[in-house]
Amino acid sequence: HVQLVESGGGSVHTGESLTLTCVASISTIGEACMGWFRQPPGKERDEVAAICTDGHTYYTDSVKGRFTISQDTAENAVYLQMNSLKPEDTAMYTCAASNRILPEWYILAGYAYWGQGTQVTVS
Repeated sequence: HVQLVESGGGSVHTGESLTLTCVASISTIGEACMGWFRQPPGKERDEVAAICTDGHTYYTDSVKGRFTISQDTAENAVYLQMNSLKPEDTAMYTCAASNRILPEWYILAGYAYWGQGTQVTVS
């Protein structure tokens, strides 16, 4: 069983930056993807970005050019660098991990493991 722990959320002003970190309790075995999702207040959880062991990275359109996902396999960690933050980025950000390469990275059901989330507030 893989446990995911997020950190790095906080309250910032428009235009500022934050880096979110997700650490897995064990290294993922074989091919997998790790993704970040977010849920704004009163709305559904949506995809943000993902990185897979085949080297592909994916971003939802609203964060392209502002957010960067990366990973450190030695640390079992995935990072989400968020620049030029906007009030509409305000949400609970949650890390997720799959146990296979996902052809459709944005589908929540493809991820087997989820963290508890970290709040990001932009004002």
